[in-house]
Amino acid sequence: MTPAEQKRLDTTDERAIVGYRYLPIFDVAQTSGDPVLSAKDFVKENLADHQNVTSLYNAFKDYLNQQTDLKVSEVPLATLNGAKGYFQPSTNEIVIGGDEPDNALKLKTLYHEYAHSQLHGLKSAFKDRPRAYQETQAEAVAYVAMQNIGVDTSNYSLGYVATWAKDKAVIHSALSEIQQVSNKVIELSDGLTKQLGLQEAQKEPEHDLKKLSAHDLNKSYQGLQQKIKQATDSQQKSELKTQLNYVHQEISNRTQKQLQDFVRQNPKIKQPVQDEVKQRQL
Repeated sequence: MTPAEQKRLDTTDERAIVGYRYLPIFDVAQTSGDPVLSAKDFVKENLADHQNVTSLYNAFKDYLNQQTDLKVSEVPLATLNGAKGYFQPSTNEIVIGGDEPDNALKLKTLYHEYAHSQLHGLKSAFKDRPRAYQETQAEAVAYVAMQNIGVDTSNYSLGYVATWAKDKAVIHSALSEIQQVSNKVIELSDGLTKQLGLQEAQKEPEHDLKKLSAHDLNKSYQGLQQKIKQATDSQQKSELKTQLNYVHQEISNRTQKQLQDFVRQNPKIKQPVQDEVKQRQL
């Protein structure tokens, strides 16, 4: 705009929208090929059942109390100042809002705080990272772990991640630790679901990694790790490591794409003021 136009319109903007142009677009009905993965591809119906999620929550809580140095307790939500739970590094304690009516949310909260305990405890290399970094890691782990058992928390989790991870570099730098802890949580949860009799029958492996569900992809990863440990032939071990790298890359790509897509779609989400929340909120 010319100075005269800026003055007439009472603006300092140098450009103005004066029109639009047509661009070709396509509806999904006009495309062909294999369907794009959606949340339904990750759902395991028997674990999405409310009672089974409750059973897994209780089993995971009992496991942490009995088999680890963590202490997990429940308190009324009213005492948590708006939070769903928190992790206290000084006492290595996880506290969960026990009267939360949504047991899937309770399980997600437990996964979130467990991730904090593994990544941000007193001895952790990441304990001094900015809160946005820590919250991004913890909620991303919770999201991946819940996705694995067939409960889609994207409406909650991805909004939470986007709120904290305004800078895309945060997600990039946090991905490695997210993946490591996610695999650990998934392995523990799968073991507990098997003990509870909730595990689905194992599907035949597929050669195309992109067609595997999140659960089967992680199962493949864990199976390859075990085979590498047991392999005695150097050539076989090398081939297994190559396969493991492919699976690891697919897992990382999926996780990164899911998180970054949501961040890109929500550029205006603002990060909470740090002083407003004294405890880690979920």
